[in-house]
Amino acid sequence: MHFTKYTGLGNDFVFLDGKTAQAVTNPSVLAQQLCDRRFGVGADGLVLLLPSDKADVRMQIINSDGSEAEMCGNASRCVPLHLYRRGRCHRKEVTLETLAGIIRTEIVDEFCGLVRVDMGPARLTRAEIPMEGRGDEQAVNFLLEACGRTFTATAVSMGNPHLVIFTDDVEKVPLQEWGPELEKHSLFPRKTNVEFVQVLNEYAVRMRVWERGAGITRACGTGACATAVAGVLTGKTSPKVTVKLDGGDLQIEWPKRQHVWMTGLAQELFTGEFTAL
Repeated sequence: MHFTKYTGLGNDFVFLDGKTAQAVTNPSVLAQQLCDRRFGVGADGLVLLLPSDKADVRMQIINSDGSEAEMCGNASRCVPLHLYRRGRCHRKEVTLETLAGIIRTEIVDEFCGLVRVDMGPARLTRAEIPMEGRGDEQAVNFLLEACGRTFTATAVSMGNPHLVIFTDDVEKVPLQEWGPELEKHSLFPRKTNVEFVQVLNEYAVRMRVWERGAGITRACGTGACATAVAGVLTGKTSPKVTVKLDGGDLQIEWPKRQHVWMTGLAQELFTGEFTAL
């Protein structure tokens, strides 16, 4: 089974393409095998690149625990580079079909792997996130009981759910302890990604993330976008902000509170052959 390994700021993925991707019959089981860091290739997720009649390619994302994700911001930067460099798409503007809708990307600098992505509009109501409570209500600066304490949080969807919690010192957050409990909080019927964020100034924040279905990762593109949106909604940051993650920086823009734009690096690491267990 031929694969390609990619990373978006340390958030890493195994790509299967062409007939190899189309031949996968149980992506959940295969993702758990491929993503295992001791017995597989090792990754945060599996990405299947499949035919699409709506876009240049359909991107199916399976987390390392076998669950399917609606969208992945870091993978969405890697896919256009993969297609362009292999001659599958001759334009630097590449469209991706996802469960969260059509994503539009642009390769800004092919040499260094810089890609800009139109992540679409943020979804802000409880029904859209989805989240328990009155469906047409936003969840901004609400109180949440978990982990034996009360958090002030903001919930946002970027096609997948996010819980953003601002804190004075993000490095002191016991993410391994709090992340799993918050991910499975009863307010979120489909679980949620969790971001702890420290505001450095109006134009920069430091973010750590617990990803739904993957655990602690070095970067999360949709999480960075949700963080930027939450920063604007709570009056903590400007509509253009640098989100500093464990794996590097993402530039996020939310002009006029319409579409969210993400710009950052993507990198192909290696290719190989995997023999399924």
